[in-house]
Amino acid sequence: MSNLIQVHDKFFEPYLTENVIQEKIREIACQISADYKDKRPLFIAILNGSFMFSADLFKYLPIDAEICFIKLASYKGTKSTGHVITAIGLDTDITGRDVIILEDIIDTGKTITQFLPQLQNQQPKSLKIAVLLHKPEATVFPVDIDYCCFSIPDKFVVGYGLDYDGLGRNLPQIYRLKEEGA
Repeated sequence: MSNLIQVHDKFFEPYLTENVIQEKIREIACQISADYKDKRPLFIAILNGSFMFSADLFKYLPIDAEICFIKLASYKGTKSTGHVITAIGLDTDITGRDVIILEDIIDTGKTITQFLPQLQNQQPKSLKIAVLLHKPEATVFPVDIDYCCFSIPDKFVVGYGLDYDGLGRNLPQIYRLKEEGA
């Protein structure tokens, strides 16, 4: 792994390598494939952050599956604003479908808990959540996560789809904010 990187005015240190991320995603894909062996799940990827996770997970699935995208947002800078904005809505009928939400990160849980009732109102057959990163220490709104790649401390991270004010999403690994004086 390389040393520190700078994104805007902040410095980040290596945290999860590309190989570690890919191995965990393969494991989650195997679990999902076993659980949905005789089904055709619909994945709903939440943009922008989940695009890399969703693409990699999807290519490791040997089962028949579909994917669509929705855009929700609640971050500004390194903090959640507490307000969830739907920028692109769901345009696929999920009634009677096995649905798996793909999310890059769940920290406070507010975004996903505000989105879930909208999906449940459409009466899917089942509704599961797969997440790349979960910050249990930051969770204020409890969420039942069915597939989780990594539980991480409550530190700000960038890379592998996650950004800091628009930058850093293209990094192939995940970096965490460097502590002052560390």
